[in-house]
Amino acid sequence: MDDNDVRVHDFLDDKLQTAGDLDSLDALLANITTQHGLLKQQLDDAQRDLYDAKHHQHEHHAQLQDKAGAFRRAQQDIDRRVMVITASETSDDAVPRFEAVLGTLQRLDVASGYIALLGEVDVLSKQAQSQLQTSSEAALVPYKQLRSLHTRLITLQDDAEGAAPQLLHHVSQITQALRTKILGAFAADLDSMLKKVHWPTPKAVIPSQLRGEWETAIVKLLDLQMPELEGSNYASGSANKVKLPPVLFPFEVLVQPLEMRFRYHFEGDKPTNRLDRPEYFLSHVTTLLDDYSAFVSDYVQPVLFKHFRGTDLALNPVYIDAMSAFITALLPVLRTKIGSLLPKVASQPQLLSHLIHEIMSFDSTIRDTWAYDGGYGLSGWNGLSWEFLVQGNWFDQWLRVEKEFALKRYQSIVEADDWRDLDYESVDPKATKPTKGAIRVNDLLETITDRYRPLTSFKHKLAFLIDIQIAIFDQFHERLSDNLEAYLRMTTTLGRAMGGVSREEQEKLLGVEGLESLCKTYGSADYLEKAMRDWSDDVFFLDIWEELQDRAQHGGSIGTRTVASVAERTSKNVGASEANASDAGGLFDETASWYARLRDRSEQIITETLVSNVRLALKPYRQINPWATLSSSVNSTLYDSVLRVSFSTQGAAQLNADLEAICAVVDEKIGAGVAETGLRKCFEGAKLVGLPIRGGKTSANTSDHGEEEGMEVWDAWAAEDADVDAGDEPSGAAPQKVTSTRDAGDDVEGAEELGLWEVEKRLFVDNASARDVLEELGLEVLDEKEARRLLRLRVELAG
Repeated sequence: MDDNDVRVHDFLDDKLQTAGDLDSLDALLANITTQHGLLKQQLDDAQRDLYDAKHHQHEHHAQLQDKAGAFRRAQQDIDRRVMVITASETSDDAVPRFEAVLGTLQRLDVASGYIALLGEVDVLSKQAQSQLQTSSEAALVPYKQLRSLHTRLITLQDDAEGAAPQLLHHVSQITQALRTKILGAFAADLDSMLKKVHWPTPKAVIPSQLRGEWETAIVKLLDLQMPELEGSNYASGSANKVKLPPVLFPFEVLVQPLEMRFRYHFEGDKPTNRLDRPEYFLSHVTTLLDDYSAFVSDYVQPVLFKHFRGTDLALNPVYIDAMSAFITALLPVLRTKIGSLLPKVASQPQLLSHLIHEIMSFDSTIRDTWAYDGGYGLSGWNGLSWEFLVQGNWFDQWLRVEKEFALKRYQSIVEADDWRDLDYESVDPKATKPTKGAIRVNDLLETITDRYRPLTSFKHKLAFLIDIQIAIFDQFHERLSDNLEAYLRMTTTLGRAMGGVSREEQEKLLGVEGLESLCKTYGSADYLEKAMRDWSDDVFFLDIWEELQDRAQHGGSIGTRTVASVAERTSKNVGASEANASDAGGLFDETASWYARLRDRSEQIITETLVSNVRLALKPYRQINPWATLSSSVNSTLYDSVLRVSFSTQGAAQLNADLEAICAVVDEKIGAGVAETGLRKCFEGAKLVGLPIRGGKTSANTSDHGEEEGMEVWDAWAAEDADVDAGDEPSGAAPQKVTSTRDAGDDVEGAEELGLWEVEKRLFVDNASARDVLEELGLEVLDEKEARRLLRLRVELAG
């Protein structure tokens, strides 16, 4: 049994398993017949597709055979032709020769294109020149076409990596020559118009009948220049190589007679041409601006508005603003003059410095008075000084000159005989007195600020700040520190021994002379430290600080200096973010802190020396009065030492008189009321021990029983006060409002009636009574314990 029979048998077994399945036999046969028909149709379609595929394959093969044969025949024909043309025996020999022929043909094609281009250039040039003879305005059309062609050639030349320099040079020469002819013709028309109004008379006027001719003459020149203006981008480029704005053609014509006048006065041997007087020619230019501003504004400004309105150039004041265009036209003659003058004064520092400062002053006038920005927008016009200092590389030499001048002036200040004398008149009477040298150094540094304030370069400002101003501050600080160290060496035992200073000289230094020397250091350091704090708030230095912070935080350039080196000389906050900075910071933080430390150190030494001097001065007084030894504070010394012995009425009066004498001497020197304030506690103690004796003891105290009772009260209070150290302030004492103790008692009602016995009775009753009586006496600093201790010092009460 074959495979088909097996499959039929299995199919029938599956479909006819029961007798009931025979009923569906007809349907089953019909289904089988249908499927057989579909399969037969699919087989027929597949056979037709196979036949078609084979037919197409045979046709494609035949085509490929035909193409291959045609290619071989063409190749053989090319090889034959190449060998014939090149007279070569093989195709390998013929290819290089054929390539050479193709190169020649290519060059011939390029040459043909060049000839066609040159022909077009020649036609445009001749057309413009011929029309120039009849109508200068008509000549602009072919000229603009020629210039456009020249511009396209420049672009193509760049793309072709400079393939046709000769062609470009030739077209450029023809274009430039044509431009010169047209410019000359147009300029002649405007010049003729100017002669009619007697230009350059400052009061020249364009009459109404000539306004049309005037406007036409200007517009023709502007039309000629428009392609150049539209294609220029002079404000672009590196920061140190900025291009200059173009001069408008009409203004070139306007300033020609003015330039001739300038050269007449400031070139050659005229007395106005002086190396030491650059302000002559600079002020001459500012005078020209004043003289001709009315003419330019009245007759040129309307034409510029009308011509440039609606164009991209209208946004640039160098084009749309007549005075700015006039200034731009006058600047070239100044550049020429300054450029010729700088090499002549380079070897003469004083003349070089004067020239640079006069140029900066001129720049400020042009910027501030005439609002000239050079067309650079928000960045502004840097000025002629910037052009020569930066682009001309004159800054380093000028900085050296300024630094030498400043250091020489500084040396003359510190070498003057009176530089260490205190100046009592230059500051407020209540302010610390600096030396004349400190004031002069401050004036010198302020002068230096004024000299470099007009600079526009941040790098240059920073150089002046660090290399000159802070450098001089450092030198003066070193000198003040050396003076202080010298004083310390000569006033110590070791220093006196090593320096050969006698005891008499040392005592002299420790006296008024030494204090005055210390005060000079203190006053100078305090004065300059405050000056630096004030400078840090100046707008000029704030701008430098903000620019420095911005560059340091964002990695910007700060010249050849590192952020760390700048921070070391200015402030530790350089480069710190606002979140990390301890305070706002300023350019003089580091220098001011050095002066502040010197001031604090001087103040400490002054205090120690003053205490020592007072101790020495009161030594005889202590020997006469056993209650006057000094310690760390004059007030504490008198109170702790003097107010510890017994006092009679006369002794208390003497103490009051001595205190009054001390106050009189001190007040004479430093102002009324100062000494009394410092000796407040002493005055209150002297008043208490000097209470007058009025009447006698009360009966309670005069009887034997009263005496014993009184002694018991004294002993009780003494035991309670035993914990108070005789030399210390009572624990309950607190600073009180300072008033005059000599008058306080007089202001309290009934205080004059209080005598020694009355006060003694009320003081020892209890604390409340003691506070009441002290208040009536006007004693505010002393507390109850101190008052009881002092009252025991009266000899009348001691027994």
